Amino acid sequence: MRDYLTIDLSTKSVTRETREGEALVQAGRHYIAKTLYERGVAKIDPMSPENPLIFSVGPFAGSNMSNANRISVGCKSPLTGGVKEANAGGTFGFALGQSEFCGLTLENASDDWVVIRITKEGDVTFDDATAYMGLGVIETAALLHDKYGEKVSLAICGPVGEYRGLMAGISFSDPEGRPVRIAARGGVGAVMGMKKVKAMVCDKHKMPTFEDRRGVMQGVKEYTAKLRVDEKVISMGEYGTALVADVMNGMGGLPVRNFSSGQMTDASKERFRMGGDFIREQNMERGGVPTHACMPGCMIKCSNIYVDKDGKEIVSPLEYETIGLLGTNCGLEDPDDVGRLNMTANDLGIDTIELGATLAILMENGEAEFGNVAFMEAALQDIRTGTERGKLLSSGAARVGEHFGIKRVPVIKKQSISAYDPRVIEVTGISMMSTAQGADHTTGNIPTHECDGKSTEELVGESMNVQMLCAAADSVGLCLFGRTVTNINLDLIMSAVNSAVGTELTDSYFKQIGLETLMFEDAFNRDAGFTVADDQLPDFFYEEALAPTKKRARHQAVEVAKHRSAWVEQASAEMAIKPLPENSVY
Repeated sequence: MRDYLTIDLSTKSVTRETREGEALVQAGRHYIAKTLYERGVAKIDPMSPENPLIFSVGPFAGSNMSNANRISVGCKSPLTGGVKEANAGGTFGFALGQSEFCGLTLENASDDWVVIRITKEGDVTFDDATAYMGLGVIETAALLHDKYGEKVSLAICGPVGEYRGLMAGISFSDPEGRPVRIAARGGVGAVMGMKKVKAMVCDKHKMPTFEDRRGVMQGVKEYTAKLRVDEKVISMGEYGTALVADVMNGMGGLPVRNFSSGQMTDASKERFRMGGDFIREQNMERGGVPTHACMPGCMIKCSNIYVDKDGKEIVSPLEYETIGLLGTNCGLEDPDDVGRLNMTANDLGIDTIELGATLAILMENGEAEFGNVAFMEAALQDIRTGTERGKLLSSGAARVGEHFGIKRVPVIKKQSISAYDPRVIEVTGISMMSTAQGADHTTGNIPTHECDGKSTEELVGESMNVQMLCAAADSVGLCLFGRTVTNINLDLIMSAVNSAVGTELTDSYFKQIGLETLMFEDAFNRDAGFTVADDQLPDFFYEEALAPTKKRARHQAVEVAKHRSAWVEQASAEMAIKPLPENSVY
């Protein structure tokens, strides 16, 4: 049993609703998609006060269940115009759970900037945010801790969110208090800024109550044991997500210089310095921390604390998507440069994927040579201060490309493609094309899947299966990096869920909520005016052969949509899920 808060910012009133059982399982991304669709949010202006900003956590929030304390943030995206769920690690979801909350919705907008204080006793108050306005996320967090103490978790709108820049995310505290775990994609921070909420502060308290605490603890024990011996989990813990850069560079699917090449370095001839192997080795030699948990209880520990040659912290974390888009895609070859730019982006609370894609198209357009760090730093300063140029850059690659008439802009539904070139990493490419979320790899990423010789129909099937499982994990607050254990142990996961909330749900329920989530999201985008044409990759992916593989994109949106529709129809029939709605374009 948990409380859900509805906070009307226009009146400073708070409504509490007690939820229990299955309602606590249909959380996160599922709850966001269902709520936004059923409320008709697709038809509203995403930068109007009527756009709700939803924060939702899963049934294990507040516990020490590994990788199960993620928080989902959702609204109509001002970046894409479609549905958006962005999730993050850190401790804010953990704190909500420990204070016996399952989530909250920010309705309407405040007249003045506020800090929302949520106490372990359940009180919600509104404090003046004047002292924090215009400050970076790091300084804001320090001042908030000075006022509210250390045993709290923070959710912060950075300076870019304040002026409603579309690459703004929402920054959450990590276990040591760094406000660097960001729900980054889709412009959710701009919506928080529109509502004039500078920050939320929630108490960390104690393990929440569960229907069967012993059963939950048994689930924690069994899940942890399986994670400890899983080879992919072990590798992720040792090298972090940066290891993916080595894999993508070797496969020829790494974004390099605005997706003009798929390989930065021939690793058989010289050391690849932007990958997890080199970064781990250098970081350990300098006294850094290669293995770090981004949220309480996580046994995967794929984060890191990256330091300079003097052992001083540069950034935490330095992860693959940033290395790919803000690093190799911009022509950078030194992880120290990426780390420093990453730290600046963290202080601004912005999406490093969108940032890297935006700067790379400007470099290709002649504003600077690829690899020009000074140009990138100057752009970030413009974004920080909100100059006319800075506000334009903060609107993201699609709008910047349109403004300057740039042809090679790597976006789908106006959101920048993640660090997997779809000409080579085809299943992930199909996921980014077909998801209602915009080009987002986390919706269905299996980058090493063997795609050669496979038809569009076969690869769509692979994409849809992983999209369903990812949507389910996002709905119950599980990190996707545990999926090599999660996806083959649904009996264990659902047994723990049942112990947590007192339900008797079957193993198949996990996939059911994943599929329902996808259907709600599709229905939302249909109502928002999206068509199959919006799923198409930019032309240059089809026209240009990518070195070194010489591959071109081969999957057209019409074909992808046809096979996706057939897959959803079959899967929903097998699970007895009613189509939502019957006239969906998908």
